[in-house]
Order: sequence, then C-alpha cells, then structure tokens
Amino acid sequence: MKKILFLLLAVVLILTGCGGKSVDTPEESAEGEVEIDRSMFITIATGPTSGVYYPIGGGFSSVIEELGYRSSVQSTGASVENINLILGDRAELAIVMADAVLQAYEAFGAFEGETPKEELRGLMSLYPNYVQLVTTADSGIESFYDLKGKRVGVGAPNSGVELNARLMFEAHGMTYDDIRADYLNYGEAIDQMRNGMIDAAFVTSGIPNATIMDLATTHKIKIIPIEGEGMTYLRERYPFFTANIIPAGTYDNANDVNTASIMNLMLIRDSVPEEVVYDMTKGIFENLDIIHSSHSAAQNHINLENIMEGMVVPLHPGAEKYFKEVGAID
Repeated sequence: MKKILFLLLAVVLILTGCGGKSVDTPEESAEGEVEIDRSMFITIATGPTSGVYYPIGGGFSSVIEELGYRSSVQSTGASVENINLILGDRAELAIVMADAVLQAYEAFGAFEGETPKEELRGLMSLYPNYVQLVTTADSGIESFYDLKGKRVGVGAPNSGVELNARLMFEAHGMTYDDIRADYLNYGEAIDQMRNGMIDAAFVTSGIPNATIMDLATTHKIKIIPIEGEGMTYLRERYPFFTANIIPAGTYDNANDVNTASIMNLMLIRDSVPEEVVYDMTKGIFENLDIIHSSHSAAQNHINLENIMEGMVVPLHPGAEKYFKEVGAID
C-alpha cells in the first residue's frame, strides 16, 4: 500500500512540474511576437471626391481592411484640414502636401503664431502634386502675369491648393489684390470656368486630373507654365518645390508644360501604437497592387524607392522599423 501511495505522489509531482512549464505560457508564445490589436478603426482623411487624394485614400483603406482593421475614407478640404484632423485625434492617416506639413511643423505660413506641431509624423511619401494653372484658349491668358484683373479660382480657403496659389503669386511679385480671387475647390472652380464665371483656376494635384480632363471635353484648355524667375524664386525660398513638367499629351497639350511640383505625404497620428503602424506599413507594401490600381499617380510613384522623397517630418517609429528591416532606409 505504501508503495502505491508513493507512486501516486510521484505522478502528481511530475504532472505539477509539467504544468508549471506549459508550452502555452506567455513567455514562450510571445517570444519574437508582438500581439497586434486590429480592433482599431482607421480613418483616412483625403480631399474632395473630385480629386486624386480620395481614390488613393480608398486604395489604402482597402489594404488596411484586408489586414483585419476597420477603416473608412473621409472626404475633406484637404491639407490644412487634414493636419488639424490628425492633431485633433479625429483621423489616424491623412494625405497632405509637404508645404502645409512643414508650415505646421515649424509654425509659419498658414500656422503662423501657433505652437510648432512637432508631434507630426510621416508614414511615407506618396506622389508629386503638379501646380496646374488652367484656363481656356479664349481667356487671353498666356502667362502668369496675364492673371492681373482676372477672375481666378485659388482653392478652398487654407487648402493645400490655396496655400500653393499664394506662393505662386508671391514668386511672381503679385498678390490676390492683383486679381479677383474666388475661394473655390478646384472641382467647383472648373465648373465655374465651364459656365464662363471665372477665367482661370489653380488645380494642384496629381496628373492627369479628372476635372481638367472633363473641362477639355467641352473647351479648348491651356495650362499656363510656372517657369523662369518665378520658378527660381520658389526653389530658392521654398525648397520643397521641384521644377517639373506636365508631359505633352496629358490633356491634349502638344508640348511639355513647365511647372512646379511638390510631394504629397501620408501622415499618421503619433499616438497610433508602433506595432500597429509596423503591421500596416508591411501590409501596404505587400499589397501595393491594390493601391496602384486606385490611380495612375499611385502606380507611377508609390514604391519603396520614393518613401523619403520630400519627407519634411520624422517617420513614425513603426514605419521606420519596417523600412529599415527591408533596407529602404539606413
């Protein structure tokens, strides 16, 4: 009997020992793994539905949902509004022009007198926006200086388009006092041009822009170049601008058109956990075909080679971790 009790006690001790070192312990199951909370809802702030931000934001949202998150695309007034949505914790991702980001980060221009928004973080660079000063062939406008006295759509107030328009006038020694400014987003401005209510409009976007293409179906259009002294001024004073061209044939234009371009960036709210940002960044680059299918601007420019082009704020640590892992940055 004593022998049987001894054997039973030995079995209990062995089982207890095994139970204390189960393969399901957090230490072993979590080794090399970080648990990711995919219950987070990811709102992506974009721009007007008539622009390029909106479909590209839709491409990102589709990938994020494929990864198991919930996501939505928000149509907005674009850059400045999107920065404020990020800062106000009302969006997790936002597409913004680099000039507006730098103005917020360093508190000048549209953010003059405010505290620098040093918490802004980048996910990646996207694609260049082209400054497209659009008019019709019968407007009499041949150069930037011919805008004097004309009715010009300059973009919605404090939008990225409107911030760009102000810098274009500054570069040419002019101000809004030299024109009759209409604060319209470019979809509205193109409609007004079609109806003969304005003479020209700033459309700062990727190319080709659907609203300009639509205008070209009913009117002979002209893209006014940004070049010469104006372009030199921009590059010296505001280095986020790059001299670029709108290629011949983009809008039935016979020749290349010189203009200024500026990168669009994808910002991410700094408080989004590092492991979530890493997970999303990895998923984005493993599903680039979905994003590329959203617009030709995405297909032509969004890739690992361009992720830092025009980036004016620090990367989020989660994005930085992924880009270092794949050798895209040092």
